[in-house]
Amino acid sequence: MILKLCGWRLQGPPPADKKAVVISAPHTSILDFVFGKLAFMSVGVPSYILVKKEFFFFPLGLLLRSARVIPVDRGNRENNLVSRLVEEFNKRDTMYITITPEGSRKKRKRWKKGFLLVARAAGVPVYLGRVDYKGKYCTFGTRFNPSDDPDEDLRYIMSTYRDAHPRHPENFSCGE
Repeated sequence: MILKLCGWRLQGPPPADKKAVVISAPHTSILDFVFGKLAFMSVGVPSYILVKKEFFFFPLGLLLRSARVIPVDRGNRENNLVSRLVEEFNKRDTMYITITPEGSRKKRKRWKKGFLLVARAAGVPVYLGRVDYKGKYCTFGTRFNPSDDPDEDLRYIMSTYRDAHPRHPENFSCGE
């Protein structure tokens, strides 16, 4: 209902798999999180979302945790996030985790490939989700099975977003 009130809609069905990594791109605005979370909620799909730990201050941290948001310490390579997320997938019968492959709302020529490493290690597919400001829709996107070559997978995935319509186009790059 909130999506409709904002003039937005969910396009397409939710993931057919019980476990998946769903990427959300382009990511140029904090509103991407809001519309994406509402899209999941609108079809009753519980999703975990990764957000930088700096957003977890009182009282916002309490609200974020209740919305299944996982804090990420991006400066700490020792925390082995890939292993932690694979463990979470292994513990659950159903799990969706949403990751923004750009890793920032700022323009990045190269996206992070951790989402591919997580999906491959957990044995789950990746859905190529999208937040489109021109069409005012969110979609879970098409299903993608990661290969043994994350660099090639990332090049392909980035190429599928060439027609994307972010809120702030100047902050988006899909490697062109």
